[in-house]
Amino acid sequence: MRRRSENSITEVTRRAIVDYLSIGPSWSGSLPEDDFLGRIYDLKAMPSTDYRPEYDNAEKDIWKHRVMNRDWPDSWVFTDGRFDLLFGPDDAFLKFLVETIHPVVRPDVAECESMAHEYNSALAVDGWEIYPAKFISGKPVFSYRQLTDSSRPHLDEVSRVAEKLSGHHIGQQSRRLREAVEKDPELAIGTAKEFLETLCKGILADRKVSIAKDIEFPALVKTTIQNLTVVPPELSEQSQTSRTVTALLGNLGAVAHQLAEIRNEFGTGHGRSASHVGLQKRHAKLVVGAAVTLAIFLYECHEASPAKSV
Repeated sequence: MRRRSENSITEVTRRAIVDYLSIGPSWSGSLPEDDFLGRIYDLKAMPSTDYRPEYDNAEKDIWKHRVMNRDWPDSWVFTDGRFDLLFGPDDAFLKFLVETIHPVVRPDVAECESMAHEYNSALAVDGWEIYPAKFISGKPVFSYRQLTDSSRPHLDEVSRVAEKLSGHHIGQQSRRLREAVEKDPELAIGTAKEFLETLCKGILADRKVSIAKDIEFPALVKTTIQNLTVVPPELSEQSQTSRTVTALLGNLGAVAHQLAEIRNEFGTGHGRSASHVGLQKRHAKLVVGAAVTLAIFLYECHEASPAKSV
């Protein structure tokens, strides 16, 4: 079992989902709440909060206060310590969510898909998603999994870099980039280019390198690379290794050209025709992964190497 300190789904994310369920669709769907919870928990083995002996377990307790009398608030389950949904293990929280959109609980497929979308909008930033794992009678049965795309590990470093450069604009881009990669592919692509551009300008400013105000993006990235020690000096005597690393870095530099082209065609910042077809989430992850990988590499070179004399 995962300890609370090891949870990756934050309290902020959980409360956002709880707020959605508290004012939106009923979490128990078409089932009475005791029946819904009985699908996940052994309610007869859980303690009661009622002092009367006839309600001596959670099943009877919940039936009395939510089915018969309804004298508990509608959101009671989210603050009940027996279920610990706000602070308990990730798995327990996710099992609760996928049960709310099970076809037995909620027969309307469109409503289930809409709720799954809302859950994923909140869960994505913490690295989780809810997805249709199988079908029963033509209806999706949802499960959950961790996101493993290549952009995610480096996105966790973006905030650190933004804090180091201490600029409001790059901090804003950092937050937008983390959110948009799941929700808005075109915004993610446009922001990835802007983030790398802002980072390069920040590095050059720190190193007191002057650049033209109208410098093209690929030239900006190339100038940044030229002003960093990207190949360790100790490799200079290993000619083949040095050539290989230099070639790899040259390929990374080409990312700037490709990113500029993709941004112009598919990112935000340009008008589109009515028939324009955008890229999808997987394409945004590829673009963001490449841009952020290069950005983090350049910044780490900047941190590790002294500025060149001018």
